[in-house]
Amino acid sequence: MTRWMRWLIARLAAGLILAQLGMAHADLKESRAACRSASFNKTLNADPSSDGWRNCPAHLLVDTATGARPQQATTVRFGWTADEWRVLFVCTDSEPRATMTERDALLYEEEVVELFIDPTGDAESYFEIEVNPLNAVLDLVLRKNRSGYAKNVAWNCEGLRTHVRRTADGWAVELAIPFRSLIAEPPKAGAKWRVNFCRIDRPAGQPRELSAWSPTGVPLFHVPGRFGWIEFTK
Repeated sequence: MTRWMRWLIARLAAGLILAQLGMAHADLKESRAACRSASFNKTLNADPSSDGWRNCPAHLLVDTATGARPQQATTVRFGWTADEWRVLFVCTDSEPRATMTERDALLYEEEVVELFIDPTGDAESYFEIEVNPLNAVLDLVLRKNRSGYAKNVAWNCEGLRTHVRRTADGWAVELAIPFRSLIAEPPKAGAKWRVNFCRIDRPAGQPRELSAWSPTGVPLFHVPGRFGWIEFTK
């Protein structure tokens, strides 16, 4: 069994067991938000004050298990054009930690932001895209099988563009995701996707922090039934 498979099985099994035992926080509600149509700069700059992003509200990530505020804040914004889905993370980080630069390296072992995407909302499969402070990318698709989910790291998000910018108090990353890399046709206004926006932070001398837009109720992200919902709007 590969290292990837052991990691995935452990994370999925932990989520299923905790949920079945009723240990997930029942008071944590799945997040819902509008994803607004906007006119973005073609060149990515990871700047929330730039054109397009000013009209997309910021959403705060919380501790994925408890819903509490993490030590170092993260906000996410999202919007869309006719061809692309845009996502912007802004991370407060006193000491960004990353050494990996290769595509599909195990970025989650350091610091990273993560995006989970289930366009159909049926939890049969979902995409995962990670970006670290050095702008390295890990992208994969997970499909349900008899034992949980099988991962496919060979999948690449065709046409994906990312840009990382260091800020005065941390780092920010902007992603431009072509709709046709995920689905056959771009969504129309009123379409709903199940998604989650997450971050792994490792503050110096402190325990690892797992933050999410839609908290899962357990200390891991791979809980598709607890992803939030976005609705594409004009």
